[in-house]
Amino acid sequence: MTIVMTLLVRDEEDILRENIAFHLDRGVDHVILMDNASVDGTAEIAHDFARRGVLTYWHQPEDDYAQGRWVTAMARRAFTEFGAEWVINNDADEFWWPLQGSLRDALATIPPDTLAASAERTNFVARTPETGPFWQRMDVRCRVSLNPLGRPLPGKVAHRGHADIEVAQGNHVATRPGQPPSVAPAPILILHFPVRTRAQLVNKIAKGGAAYARNTDLDPGIGSTWRILYDTLRRDGLDAVYEGELYDAARIEAGLRDGHLIRDERLKQALAALSDARA
Repeated sequence: MTIVMTLLVRDEEDILRENIAFHLDRGVDHVILMDNASVDGTAEIAHDFARRGVLTYWHQPEDDYAQGRWVTAMARRAFTEFGAEWVINNDADEFWWPLQGSLRDALATIPPDTLAASAERTNFVARTPETGPFWQRMDVRCRVSLNPLGRPLPGKVAHRGHADIEVAQGNHVATRPGQPPSVAPAPILILHFPVRTRAQLVNKIAKGGAAYARNTDLDPGIGSTWRILYDTLRRDGLDAVYEGELYDAARIEAGLRDGHLIRDERLKQALAALSDARA
């Protein structure tokens, strides 16, 4: 089984190296990365993996966040150029954790006549202080995960490789022309780290929200969370949003006691092991 992961990224230097290394370790064979106008160290990190032959770099200068079109192009390339039997369309803040074995083992459980495999996401909470790598300090997640607007957090899908695959905006749905969508749950949990620092959140919403506003092809209802947060940023800033996402030691302990938080050190341990191996 050949697994190719696509990544659409913008200014993700604080998490990108760990994301790529983790998924290669868990069974991804190749990564296609589309860099949407990053101005930090994202490109340098990507080129490091490209020199090893495990990543294909694709620069995307457009600034209208046409995610569905861009990811569809990567997903089709995963099949036509790399022979992907499965494609994982990922974001830099998502870690696809197979509940047993490798990603290959998890995807092998999907019935052969099923196009896509669904996986739930679980949010890890932002921690104080903000210093140090995200994975060393963010080891507590929500029992019930919501987005910053308090809405249920939708899952994502991986799909079988096809030259005519269509990936919808958000990577939540994959279809083929003329065929009804077919999805089965996979034994995979996506560990999600959407808010890591104040600066990262503000940069993400400022650039992503402005890009959504420039896109005149998308229905205004698509990307509603980004659009609302962007309006909040322009009107009042994101301080209240960030403070709502941020947990100090006392809030962590209270959440662990009442059960709405869960300590989860799986990724922390996995990335520590990879870091030791590189050293």
